[in-house]
Amino acid sequence: MTRARRRGLAALGLVLALSACRSKPSGPDVAGLIADLKGSDAQKKGQASLALVRLGEPAVPALIEMLKSPEPGERASAASTLFGMGEKAHAAAPALGEALSDMEQQVRMGAAMALENMGPAAAPAVPALITALKDSDGMVRQRAVIALGAIGPAAEAAVPALAQAARNDPQHSAAEDAIQRIRKR
Repeated sequence: MTRARRRGLAALGLVLALSACRSKPSGPDVAGLIADLKGSDAQKKGQASLALVRLGEPAVPALIEMLKSPEPGERASAASTLFGMGEKAHAAAPALGEALSDMEQQVRMGAAMALENMGPAAAPAVPALITALKDSDGMVRQRAVIALGAIGPAAEAAVPALAQAARNDPQHSAAEDAIQRIRKR
């Protein structure tokens, strides 16, 4: 190989390396994953949900937006995916609190479960969880009780409502347990 050819190849390598540095870093395609999560293919939906859960916080804004979808199934899928993230989805706590008043039971249940899985990071949703203690659906009420217990001391404001639930609701043992968890007894 001639000296000129080696220099030409070295220059070409340098140009390619520089252009690679200027290109956008490749990362997960959140928009594509959200599209799959909204789709009708159950396998793609499941894979997209798992990928978004693994991605964590960078996917939360898109999932918060999805909680506002006119499609109940999409809202439920967003809540379910946020459930899988646990405390990494803490920025979604206010939006999940709003979802506790959704018309669809499945969305309210998913929102309560996602807040439960966040633990103390769900503290911004305590007022909405207190309201959910009066939900018409017993399962939603139960998940709200458990979520308040998982939040712990930051849910102190819920103790009077939990005490009322302990007296009037079939979920009374769960409400008593939540009060103990909040008061760390």
